Amino acid sequence: MFVGIDVSKGRLDVHVSPSRRAFAVARDGEGLERLGAELRALAPELVVLEATGGFEITAAAALAAAGLPLAVVNPAQIRAFARAVGRLAKTDRLDAALIARFAEQVRPEPRPLASEEARGLAELVARRRQLVEMIGMEANRRRQARSPKVLRGIERTLAALQAALTELDAEIGGQVRGSPAWRAAEELLTSVPGIGPITARTLIAELPELGRITRRRVAALVGVAPVNRDSGASRGHRAIAGGRKSVRNVLYMAALTAVRHNPAVRVAYERLRARGTPAKAALVAAMRKLLTIANAVLRDQQPWKAA
Repeated sequence: MFVGIDVSKGRLDVHVSPSRRAFAVARDGEGLERLGAELRALAPELVVLEATGGFEITAAAALAAAGLPLAVVNPAQIRAFARAVGRLAKTDRLDAALIARFAEQVRPEPRPLASEEARGLAELVARRRQLVEMIGMEANRRRQARSPKVLRGIERTLAALQAALTELDAEIGGQVRGSPAWRAAEELLTSVPGIGPITARTLIAELPELGRITRRRVAALVGVAPVNRDSGASRGHRAIAGGRKSVRNVLYMAALTAVRHNPAVRVAYERLRARGTPAKAALVAAMRKLLTIANAVLRDQQPWKAA
């Protein structure tokens, strides 16, 4: 038995497969309590929710607390599945049925939910990323501006954004230092040349699986594992796809440092370049190597040591 749940602001549409039973509950305390009780009685093999701008968090927490096997999936996966099965019509009820069908046929792996503290840290890290992007956009506007009045306005905005970024960095640092587990993880990660505090905190907040799964699985999660594009006798160009863009972005900057200062990453990078591998592809391999090292130090709970 598989359950698909479409989450909206006010309610949850539920579809049970293969019985095709469908019902809806309010997305409030009473509705969630009823939903948990009904699903516990059904004992489904898997419950799948689509991530919906944060509205799914309350429902996911309630279902996890009820002891149900739960997977929260990326909306892009559901959209791709809908196209694959030719589902064009879209209503909340139909979406719930589609998610239940996705659960039955794809069977995404149930994963434990992040704690409230971990979600809070991830939100702070995401906000930091937004501030950095805004600072970059304002800096570009400053270079293009000619009016003194416009320049003064941009400078004030930049100063406010920089102050907010400094305050946020202090808040993130305080939260990491305040948690013994996060502090230990940060110390282990920053022992790796190329990984600084920002990269370490992003990995802690947005890649909680690090150190708990294999290097191949973590590379696929981040999106730095090359995907084959072969058909018959043709061998297509391998390229990365999908994954967690925010983690990939900080790894890119970390890899730029690692190819200069981390012996293991530098050797791997230079070997590929010597074979004629394009610089960007070699840098992606350096990102994957750095991620593998980070995964190993957290798995073994041992700081990095040069071979």
